[in-house]
Amino acid sequence: MKLQWIDIAILITYLLSMLIIGWVMRKKARQSKDNYLMGGKKLPWYLLGLSDASDMFDISGTMWMVALCFVYGMKSLWVPWLWPVFNQVFMMMFLSKWLRRSNATTGAEWLATRFGTTDKNSGASHNIIVVFALLGCFGFLAYGFVGLGKFVEIFIPWDVVQPYIPFHVTAEYVPHVYGIVFTLFAMFYSILGGMHSIVIGDLIKYAIMTVACISVAVIAVMHLQDQQLKVPDGWYNPFFGWKLDLDWSGIIADANKKIDEDGYSLFGIFFMMMLFKGVFASLAGPAPNYDMQKVLSTRSPKEASKMTGFVSIVLLPIRYSLIIGLTVLALLNYNQLDLSSANGTDFEKVLPSAINNFLPVGILGLVLTGLMGAFMGTFSGTLNAAQAYIVNDIYLKYVNPDASTKKIISMNYIVGALVVVIGIVLGMFVKDVNTVLQWIVGGLYGGYIASNMFKWYWWRFNANGFFWGMLGGIIPAIALLVLKYFGVISGLDLYYWPFIFLISLVACFIGTYTAPPTNTETLKKFYTTVKPWGFWKPVHTMVVADDPFFKANKRFKLDMFNVVLGIIAQCCLTLLPMYIVLWLQLPLLITVIILVIIIFILKKTWWNKLED
Repeated sequence: MKLQWIDIAILITYLLSMLIIGWVMRKKARQSKDNYLMGGKKLPWYLLGLSDASDMFDISGTMWMVALCFVYGMKSLWVPWLWPVFNQVFMMMFLSKWLRRSNATTGAEWLATRFGTTDKNSGASHNIIVVFALLGCFGFLAYGFVGLGKFVEIFIPWDVVQPYIPFHVTAEYVPHVYGIVFTLFAMFYSILGGMHSIVIGDLIKYAIMTVACISVAVIAVMHLQDQQLKVPDGWYNPFFGWKLDLDWSGIIADANKKIDEDGYSLFGIFFMMMLFKGVFASLAGPAPNYDMQKVLSTRSPKEASKMTGFVSIVLLPIRYSLIIGLTVLALLNYNQLDLSSANGTDFEKVLPSAINNFLPVGILGLVLTGLMGAFMGTFSGTLNAAQAYIVNDIYLKYVNPDASTKKIISMNYIVGALVVVIGIVLGMFVKDVNTVLQWIVGGLYGGYIASNMFKWYWWRFNANGFFWGMLGGIIPAIALLVLKYFGVISGLDLYYWPFIFLISLVACFIGTYTAPPTNTETLKKFYTTVKPWGFWKPVHTMVVADDPFFKANKRFKLDMFNVVLGIIAQCCLTLLPMYIVLWLQLPLLITVIILVIIIFILKKTWWNKLED
């Protein structure tokens, strides 16, 4: 254990400050339901943007990205499209303001603005989105839980702790034990302080991470002077052909094994599948998690767009400074890393092992504290979303609609504790970070896309279609998880996504045409309030008959143009710190020029045209 007293002091100071923030903010959070869940919708967009970026800077995802960067080099730029990361661009350009115009508290409550409350199927559509939201929240809690445990295991070896524990723990479950301990600690401040506590905690964490990430990048640059990375041909090139063509033979043979296990060898097929799924997923809008809650918590639709755009700017350069910095240090000193696990070489341990071995005292404490805060930020944001759905969309809707503010806050505390326990139990069954991540993005979200895409762009789509479309996606996604867990099927979850999507798509059409259209007044109100583009001509005709001065949204081409520019800019923001640390001067210059041009264009085509 390399931690020195100053590193431990930094970490303990941070943890204590989080407890104090939760305790201090509890009074403000108790003022109302909106105060607890959404900060009263009074927080400025840049604070919410920093908080959202901070939540996305999660420990499990960063471990996964460092492992990707280590093995795939610059080509690792594309793999996070699995989420897809560029959904933030679609939200920035048009979906965030559409979502915020509803003035809802959760995604389930938002459905009432689209399908109404009088339709006999509206209750079913409401319930199915709550089920999906909770499945996603539990999945992310399990994902963060395992990543945290694997991270802590490097710094606090189990053989140091075991003599003080009255029971035996096998090597396979050591990360889970650590995960339980720190999850319970994180639970305290996030449940007490609500959204205000979460945002303040996220800002402190982001400041720590910024200093830590830049420090790691500088240390990597210093180590890289007069040395050459031993990597395969093509590692420095972000572009690719039909096959990946990265051969680690004679360098790190186990890296080839990881490429085979990941299923990315035929990278051309993998990329096309990611892009195909990613565009549909992005058009469907944000999934009902902490990201959506931050959008709904903004002060106005215009600020919702600004907040989402700000996320990529403050997140990607800082996060990838850490990722490329640790990758360089790990590659230069690979023989000193301990990547062994019960299942062989575990490249997800590159991040904690590199931190533990190559960072100086003080910087080690900052990085450790920042990443521990990263877990707590993601955890608290996800927990807040789960609480919102259970309390707002189940308890207040079906159990106690007239509950007092005091009763609502008490229920939030109880629900928060229950959600944490369920997340821990599910986490006990997870083998690694990649396993649960692949299922969430390739399986579960496959069941989300069809229904949530149609709700924005097709007037005839109704609550019945939404319910059956969601059900037709969720059931195959859960079946995929169970079948893979028991070894009945194998392979990358993403490759099963088209089948899940197709089943969900068919269910959408059958459900839609076996029930009447949504109430006319509900459709007209949604169309005039949200102002989407798409297939809304019959509704537009009715609206214009009532209000001849109403103007349809004709920004489709401009929005798509901005989306393309935004995705290119997002890629440039990712590559920028990587090229700086590796000091690839010509690619760096080209990246900066492209970024400056895109910023200039988007200032005219997006920023200047923002409206509520």
